[in-house]
Amino acid sequence: MARTITTDARKKDTREKIELGGLIVKAGLRYEKRALLLGLLIDAAKRTKGNEAERARLTTIGAEAFGHDGE
Repeated sequence: MARTITTDARKKDTREKIELGGLIVKAGLRYEKRALLLGLLIDAAKRTKGNEAERARLTTIGAEAFGHDGE
């Protein structure tokens, strides 16, 4: 049974990573350097921490992007 849980957890982890990678592609950043991508994410995490207005603004942008393809 422990092996099944481990396998299921690994599958879930893999699926999540693929989905997150898809967000990079969707944002038009597929060919950017990894260091730039990580820097963008770190900066966004800092700017949105405790800043509900910025979180709401970015959430709106993301929701609109998903809306354009029906996701």
